[in-house]
Amino acid sequence: MTRILDFLFAFFGLLFLWPILVILCIIGIFDTGSPIFVQERVGRHKKAFKLIKFRTMYVNTKSVATHLSNKASITKFGRFLRKSKLDELPQLINVLTGDMSLVGPRPNLFNQTELIEERDKRGVYNAVPGITGLAQINEIDMSTPIKLAETDAKMLQNLTTLDYFKYIFATVGGKGQGDRIK
Repeated sequence: MTRILDFLFAFFGLLFLWPILVILCIIGIFDTGSPIFVQERVGRHKKAFKLIKFRTMYVNTKSVATHLSNKASITKFGRFLRKSKLDELPQLINVLTGDMSLVGPRPNLFNQTELIEERDKRGVYNAVPGITGLAQINEIDMSTPIKLAETDAKMLQNLTTLDYFKYIFATVGGKGQGDRIK
């Protein structure tokens, strides 16, 4: 059921939001010269996939977990994209292709070994990663790997269709801020 909902929401989201995506791309070209950011992330069963987002940091920024980044790395337009959560819109492509779900544990980088270990212990990688979830709406980020892995596992064990919609509406309504930057 979740995959059907993901596909339909991603398909119609991209269909109706493409003008906004194009406008953000054009602004992004003037901001960084490269508006789309693609990064290898850990997916279901720890298989790699390419996460697609709007670029919010300068092109030469080191590829590390967001909470290890520096505020000076974020562009002015990037601050707007992060605050509005519009940087996440291209992930609808990941949802459409099945690499991600709208709801699930946020995909981490392969260099976040402590988080990988904690999630692995709790079976979190048996699920498709998501754009939002229980941890995100409760502002639990990747800087606290044990708490994040526990929250992800709890969400996956108890996830219902009602929760799926609750997490999406909470995120769209502005709840949660994502990973914090120093």
